[in-house]
Amino acid sequence: MKAKQYLVIGAGRFGSALATTLYDLGHEVVIVDSNEERIEEVMDRVTHAVILDATEEDALGKLGLEGFDQVVVAIGNNLEASILTIVAAKNQGAKTVLSKATSETAARVMLKVGADEVVRPEHDMGVRVAKSIATPTIVDAFKLGENYEVVEYTAQRKLCGRLQDLKLSRFGVQVIAVNRQGKLELSPTPDFVIAPGDNVVIIGETRAVERLRDHFARVSE
Repeated sequence: MKAKQYLVIGAGRFGSALATTLYDLGHEVVIVDSNEERIEEVMDRVTHAVILDATEEDALGKLGLEGFDQVVVAIGNNLEASILTIVAAKNQGAKTVLSKATSETAARVMLKVGADEVVRPEHDMGVRVAKSIATPTIVDAFKLGENYEVVEYTAQRKLCGRLQDLKLSRFGVQVIAVNRQGKLELSPTPDFVIAPGDNVVIIGETRAVERLRDHFARVSE
């Protein structure tokens, strides 16, 4: 995997966790914050840590924003500072800007002033947890190249029945194997019946697998 360059603005809990994780994954990470104590806490776990007020456009521009693959604005609860930083980053040549928002309203504002993507960590985590509760149990999952995923589910009600009746192909995924108490059924036929407790191995594009997860998460009418 080719290392990328990231600029993380804001060394709070979210920004620090993001920056150090990206660094641990082998990427080059520069993190900035106006708070000296926060910078000192994280400086040994990233490529560079800089004390800087990112709302000051000239100061931010000295970092050479056009050289980063992505700029992440992780300032926190200060919407005004986030907006000023997004605008400054874009004006200074940032390729893409991802920003953290604490509310839907803040997210809409950030997108309007130039953010390319907005995340709401607590909200997004709540959605993921809800989906994990409502969907069949994921036993294992891994990427297959950049665009494909293999996911293994323990079948619950929504994933039980004849394969042709389940019509999983409409999501763009395919069942490649079913493990029933240690007995493996490879490339099961359309007449194969999935029973509760079966481990079902599914392959598909990442977005197709996500559509399937969303389907499982919806409450049956």
